[in-house]
Amino acid sequence: MKADAFLAAVKGKLIVSCQALANEPLHGAEVMAKMAVAAKVGGAAAIRANGPADIRAIKRAVDLPVIGLYKQGDSGVYITPTFDAAAEIVDAGADVIALDCSDRPRPDGARIDELLVRIHRELRVPIFADVSALSEARAAAEAGVAMAAPTLSGYTENSRAQAGPDFELLAQMIATLPIPVIAEGRIHAPEQARRALDMGAWAVVVGSAITRPRTITARFARALTDV
Repeated sequence: MKADAFLAAVKGKLIVSCQALANEPLHGAEVMAKMAVAAKVGGAAAIRANGPADIRAIKRAVDLPVIGLYKQGDSGVYITPTFDAAAEIVDAGADVIALDCSDRPRPDGARIDELLVRIHRELRVPIFADVSALSEARAAAEAGVAMAAPTLSGYTENSRAQAGPDFELLAQMIATLPIPVIAEGRIHAPEQARRALDMGAWAVVVGSAITRPRTITARFARALTDV
């Protein structure tokens, strides 16, 4: 899928992240495929999914575009950290590649600008840049990514931890970047999603608030016990 076609399909709409890691009760490609079906029925315009197995299952289950990523490891740069990881999810059917575009060291030693050039040259799939700072977003845009999101804000040393969405970084990206900016990261309520669109976000990604029952349950449980 070309970047223009994907962006047209999701403009002003909801993208649902269907992910469950190995230590989570809903882990498994079949479960994530059903989650994607539920998301589509509910009105999602696209799916964000992790790993070749989940991507293949979701592509068989729904006809929505899939933003693919491949989480490897559990710290540092682990969202599609290498070219091989990107190639695997493209082979699985991902329409867009999401990857960590922070300036942190990558596990194979490659620079992010080198990785982006190689993906463009060899895989020819639109790139969704996950960033934690405005400088990273600008660098990714200059390197030719199709879209960017403040997904990593609060999870790197370049960003401040916070409970909700980083609306400040989102606003800076929207005002500065020459590419579409997608809102993502700790969007817990419909009102926050609406606010992001009203600010000028191209689309909104919501994950845990929709597709992680354990996280949703824990949030309610804390609200009932905290005093």
